Amino acid sequence: MTQTSIPPSSIRAVVTGHSRGLGAALAELLFERQIDVLGVGRSGHPSLAKDERLAAAPRFVEASLDLADPEAVESWLASGALQRFAQGAQCVLLFNNAGMVDPIAPLGAQGAIAIARAVTLNVAAPLMLANALAAVQAEERRIVHISSGAARSAYAGWSVYCATKAALDHHARAVALDAPAGVSISSVAPGVVDTGMQATIRATAVEHFPLRGRFEELKQTGKLATPEDSARQLIDYALSDAFGTSPTTDVRELAQS
Repeated sequence: MTQTSIPPSSIRAVVTGHSRGLGAALAELLFERQIDVLGVGRSGHPSLAKDERLAAAPRFVEASLDLADPEAVESWLASGALQRFAQGAQCVLLFNNAGMVDPIAPLGAQGAIAIARAVTLNVAAPLMLANALAAVQAEERRIVHISSGAARSAYAGWSVYCATKAALDHHARAVALDAPAGVSISSVAPGVVDTGMQATIRATAVEHFPLRGRFEELKQTGKLATPEDSARQLIDYALSDAFGTSPTTDVRELAQS
């Protein structure tokens, strides 16, 4: 993929759920590429905030925010923090990475609050942030929804997770039809990544998630992608001239193109 000609110093990136797993890898690799990063989530990044290179390298800033609380998200957006971070950038990237797989259970055994938090974190927050990014003053605004194979294939026990990831895919399809000038979007499945979410899946009772054995086998046979490899593919795509040509894609498809 041909990379954008925009210099890194003119690019800003917002990463939600940046404290661990894929989000942490995204933040680290963007930082390594000399791109300013705003991490948004409940917890801080385990190492970047203490990196001694921050004094001379691009900025890394964090916003402590519970993305499963819509009023908190609304308040943060109203504060102007996103606009201040993006000020002067030619291109602003948004990686809507934060998400949760719970509740993992069949219908009738899911907690009501767990459903509400999952829908808010997995759907409402990304849509709110995407809407805010579209209003930012920058030549280019690129929105990356972190999707999942579960958006395109149904899994027993994952009705909430499947529905929320499918919502991101369809949001991207609709936005692609009416996006303002300079705004592009793609909902990208990162593959099966070795993160804390996978540990949660493997710890789930089989009666709640009948396919648990499949994910245990992926771990045991070394078939899970590393967060770093998936993050590198996502960033390469987000910075490429091909970004947004398809509203939904998969990093495994990108690797073959």
